[in-house]
Amino acid sequence: MARGLRYADGVDSGGDRLGEPLSAVLGPALAKRFLALDVHTVGELLRHYPRRYATRGELTELSSLVVGETVSVVARVVRTDVKHARNTGAPRMEVVVTDGQRSLRLTFFARHQGALRGFERSLQPGVVGLFSGQVTMFNGALQLTHPDFELFDDLDSEARALAHADWPVPVYPASAKLDSRTIRRAVRQVLDPLRETDVPDPVPDEVRAVHGLGTLLHAIQQVHVPHSDDDWHAARARLRFEEAFVLQAELARRRARAEREAATARPRVSGAVLDAFDARLPFALTDGQRVVGDEIAADLARPVPMQRLLQGEVGSGKTVVALRAMLQVVDAGGQAALLAPTEVLAAQHMWTLRALLGELSDVGLLGGADIGTRVVLLTGSQGAAVRRESLLDAASGRAGIVVGTHALLSANVQFADLGLVVVDEQHRFGVEQRDVLRSKAATAPHMLVMTATPIPRTVAMTVFGDLETSTLREIPAGRSGVTTHVVPGDRPAWLARTWARVREEVDRGGRAYVVCPRIEGDDPAAEGGTGRRRARDEDGADLVLDDPATVGEGDAAPRRPLRAVLEVADELASDPVLRGVRVGMLHARMSPDEKDRALTAFASGEAPVLVATTVVEVGVDVPAATAMVVLDADHFGLSQLHQLRGRVGRGAAPGVCLLVSGAAEGSPAQARLEALAATTDGFEVAAADLDLRREGDVLGAAQSGVASSLRLLRVAKDAAVIERARADARALVAADPELEQHPRLAAAIGSMLAGDREEFLDRT
Repeated sequence: MARGLRYADGVDSGGDRLGEPLSAVLGPALAKRFLALDVHTVGELLRHYPRRYATRGELTELSSLVVGETVSVVARVVRTDVKHARNTGAPRMEVVVTDGQRSLRLTFFARHQGALRGFERSLQPGVVGLFSGQVTMFNGALQLTHPDFELFDDLDSEARALAHADWPVPVYPASAKLDSRTIRRAVRQVLDPLRETDVPDPVPDEVRAVHGLGTLLHAIQQVHVPHSDDDWHAARARLRFEEAFVLQAELARRRARAEREAATARPRVSGAVLDAFDARLPFALTDGQRVVGDEIAADLARPVPMQRLLQGEVGSGKTVVALRAMLQVVDAGGQAALLAPTEVLAAQHMWTLRALLGELSDVGLLGGADIGTRVVLLTGSQGAAVRRESLLDAASGRAGIVVGTHALLSANVQFADLGLVVVDEQHRFGVEQRDVLRSKAATAPHMLVMTATPIPRTVAMTVFGDLETSTLREIPAGRSGVTTHVVPGDRPAWLARTWARVREEVDRGGRAYVVCPRIEGDDPAAEGGTGRRRARDEDGADLVLDDPATVGEGDAAPRRPLRAVLEVADELASDPVLRGVRVGMLHARMSPDEKDRALTAFASGEAPVLVATTVVEVGVDVPAATAMVVLDADHFGLSQLHQLRGRVGRGAAPGVCLLVSGAAEGSPAQARLEALAATTDGFEVAAADLDLRREGDVLGAAQSGVASSLRLLRVAKDAAVIERARADARALVAADPELEQHPRLAAAIGSMLAGDREEFLDRT
């Protein structure tokens, strides 16, 4: 289960009632069973909200059950039967229950038949109950083995009161050792004695009054012990607002702190490098590029550090916008650093910047312009002489723009006057790494975060809420776009046509990428862990791919080997349809020189087919590339696939993207691919991704391994709640920047960001 907001320590605990260990309240044995749910204290138990609510007579749809899940279902008993094992004669009772459409078997084992009599008396045909256990498959049928159960016609005093009064019955996320009924009783045991003073509310009275919200204790009572559906609906709405408000208050506080920092103003200088660059551009800036450029220029001219997110559609021209910002800083006497997540992307950025600048990047060299700036590259694998020269260029100020990977964070990297940090693909860097780079400036440098993944507005408000956001939606003229098709991976004729289409593109002078999730076919890292498959990303770090077991229940299928670069390259090299076509490779284990040669051969057409990992996902710009084949496409997320297909159709010739998938028809994975094929609008893709993926994935939890701090708030659906919370939080922080007058809110923020969870929030 994902952690909920924790308000369990210190100021927020009202005499430490919420921070009290469960072992002291429930006893060590029962408290130990809650550890599997990551519930340790009274406060955490109260934040373990019901998953849903059952009502008398309402049966659970048994068709939605998934093998391996621990579930609680409401069903009616159809029949019971006592059987005996052939070898030992040991008895077992099989009970068949139904929702009116499907059936489910419950199996109870015993050493002797007398031990089953209690079950026989209770589980008579016609009775309705709540049955909890793990779903397994036996002889082709779903079953629960020895489930816990409670019958609506034979409950204890508490449950009878709920059922007889038609109160909703809360059904909790459970574990193999802890059923929903036990959780409900434990919740009542810790909840009933609490008073208002025991449950401090992080939402101030004045904010609650504006929205007509009750106290936190009242909301917790309603969510766990509702007397009607209206009760728990209202409670959840109040708790969602609280989550949004606490998060937005911290983002507002960070924005306020940034505004109080001092930075060196970098106003635009007339007649300098930026003007010369604009004059030599062979194309006109789009309206969007001009508007965003003006926003960034105004930020850079202020004596407070810019904190801006630049997001844009694939191919929307973010690099040109970022370069113009860097040149404005250079003209004002400063330097700019561009931090890229991989060596391939860093090198690509350097080539792109030099190509855009032309003679302006050769200042001081024979044939160079009279004005300009030097662009240098710093990576960890550079030779000693080249690296020494780049370090000297950065430290002396001779290089106005320094492009690099994590190597820029090294202690021996110094800048003469670092004025702007541009971070590409922000989500790949940790907070400590970004802080190190900022510390290399005399005053706080301006910060521009670029992402090629379009971000829905609600996510931007929730994750990047402390950054101003600029968006590029237009695609520069001259690009032909890309068409996307889903190819069934289990149909040989379709696969044959895929490779024939690749040959056609090559014969027309195009280039074709073939993307695989793994490097080697026998790479054990590719299938490490349960519920996930792991490959290696372009720098050799773990790349977590979507797995049918985690993407959606409808995807469950026998595992098949994922395609690998080395295997596929060999297959294509010997495929008759590609006879005479040189096939190249690109992956993380290659040296920088090998990667450079592979990209050069691909771009020139010497090796017009490139089999690669997701190293080509961002930044690689080969205008002649017209075909993209993604193997095992159902194991990638929507946004990643959108980035991959953005590598083709960047020139005058149209592009085609072929998504080869083994996903079953009608499965969630297949739905993702069809959604991608239906649109080329990255913002529509992002919205679909948000609808189809889990909340933790949206907020980065899946990538970082850190549980999302949001329990009830859903950024895909709660835009209005987030808007209200943001307005209230900003007004409160404007009056009380460090929340000195609101200690409960400050404590709630500290608790929410405890441990590694700050990494999920810290995007600046």
